[in-house]
Amino acid sequence: MKFTANTRIGIACGIAASIFTLFSARLIHLHIAKHDEYSRLAAKKHSIRQVIQARRGMILDRNGEILATNLPVRTVTADASRMKKPEALAKLAAKYLGMDEKEILEKFCTGKKYIVLKREVPEETAVTLWNAMQEQNLRGLYLEQDAIRIYPNGEVLGHVLGFLNHEGKGVQGIELSMHDQMAGKDGYRYIERDRTGREIVLYRGVEEQPEHGKNVRLTIDMGLQSIVEEELDAAFKEYNPETANAVLVDPKTGAILAMACRPCFNPNEPGKAGPEQMKNRTILDMVEPGSTFKIVVASGAMNEGKVDEKTSIFCENGRFLYGGKILKDHHGYGNMDVHQILVKSSNIGSAKLALMMGGDKFYEYVRRFGFGERLGVELPGEIPGLVHPPARWDKLTITRMPMGHSIAVTPLQITMGMSVIANGGRLMAPRIVQSVETEGGEITMKKNPIVMREVIPEKTARFIGEALVGVTEPGGTAAFARVNGFQVAGKTGTAQKVSPTGGYAAGKYVVSFVGFMPAEDPRFVLLVMLDDAKIPTNINYGGLIAAPIFSRIAERVARQLDLAPTMPAIPFQPTPMASTTTTEERSN
Repeated sequence: MKFTANTRIGIACGIAASIFTLFSARLIHLHIAKHDEYSRLAAKKHSIRQVIQARRGMILDRNGEILATNLPVRTVTADASRMKKPEALAKLAAKYLGMDEKEILEKFCTGKKYIVLKREVPEETAVTLWNAMQEQNLRGLYLEQDAIRIYPNGEVLGHVLGFLNHEGKGVQGIELSMHDQMAGKDGYRYIERDRTGREIVLYRGVEEQPEHGKNVRLTIDMGLQSIVEEELDAAFKEYNPETANAVLVDPKTGAILAMACRPCFNPNEPGKAGPEQMKNRTILDMVEPGSTFKIVVASGAMNEGKVDEKTSIFCENGRFLYGGKILKDHHGYGNMDVHQILVKSSNIGSAKLALMMGGDKFYEYVRRFGFGERLGVELPGEIPGLVHPPARWDKLTITRMPMGHSIAVTPLQITMGMSVIANGGRLMAPRIVQSVETEGGEITMKKNPIVMREVIPEKTARFIGEALVGVTEPGGTAAFARVNGFQVAGKTGTAQKVSPTGGYAAGKYVVSFVGFMPAEDPRFVLLVMLDDAKIPTNINYGGLIAAPIFSRIAERVARQLDLAPTMPAIPFQPTPMASTTTTEERSN
């Protein structure tokens, strides 16, 4: 069949029109029906989701001194799909990052678009690597902003601050308890890069800015903290105890001004410390308080009207038979009033006060003072201690618990218990967080003082406080706690150490002194406690060991706070260390 010229032209035009129609249909299909699908594929191939890290909030002391902050570093990443000379790039990265060249090359061979080579690379090192890569016309490595947590004061306050793990999450201390407030929320952005790996800013996609973490301001005063740490270090070196701790509190507000434990650790290098070094013993250790606990039974007996200022109690001349066992005093005392029982720290006098009250009422006051419960300090892991109810007591408990035996408490509980006497009878909730603030200084949360309960009337607290002044005067059990120019009130404690295998460890004692100053208008309460000091037993008493440490700290704290002396400075020469006039009754 022969076609005319016009027919052939028509057929050719029809074929051409059909081809163009097919191409147009395919183009329409790709641009409209498949647009979203291919856009996602293109974005997946050429775009990268880049995390914009939130800055973790700082930790500050009450005066704004930085206790924990962030040091800018870089994370070096790689995109194996953009590399032209992986061998040369691996050799360069190994040189500056201190890594194995073979290990780096194996990571490149995976072909992944996002490979983390090394984190926490110093800024200077990372920039030097980048410049060297540009000089050699290499590509495929990238630098991401990052930060590491640093603690400028090293070991100081380590137990309170805690530290971060490798994932940037808080471990122990404030870093854990206030993690949600300080962590913030990371942002992100989608970016595209050119063939050399540089970002094409014009094509930057969806972006969400990070929410930076908030700063946490503590009640800690670093000036006072340094004093406590230095004196605790000196005591630890001199007496070589197994552990030691000290707590300094404002009794009127419950604000913790200083808190220190030994042994300690450096939160900048947590991997070098063992569990015992990391333990914040102020809230995690349970100890028998010894004679410091006698303030509880004396306060309760006075408040319940069982005794008054003039009531005379016969102290059995040093040997009291009760429940088939003999309770002893270090000295043989006859009749004494409550004031004298506290000054001389009579075990028998304290036991008789508890017997006058009865078990249920005495237990009520033990709990009123905060023993046997968590006090709610903003630190993780606080324990309640161990206080058995009267139903679980044996026949001797009511005569042993008044002298700090058959009960386990934390050092913080002892401190807050003494604060009840110092502030006129109120149990304050201990606070170590003062406020939470934005980077700009706006306060988003403020912690105000909290009165947990009224424990005893002000009149009773004042009487007990006056008796505790006698404890630090010549003839009391803690003459070494005196501070020239001030009246000091306080109580000693010497408790035989409980053995892990049961019973008591022979010759091992937990010695303590807790007191407040100035006695007339207390500005601070301070506890000093040493566990198993390596010294002769005949001088291992709270009044001979812990009281002098208290005196040294209190004197320096008074100067730091610029306290005006409240009484004439009178030279005082305490009796020799082995003198029996400064030894209290041991709770064993």
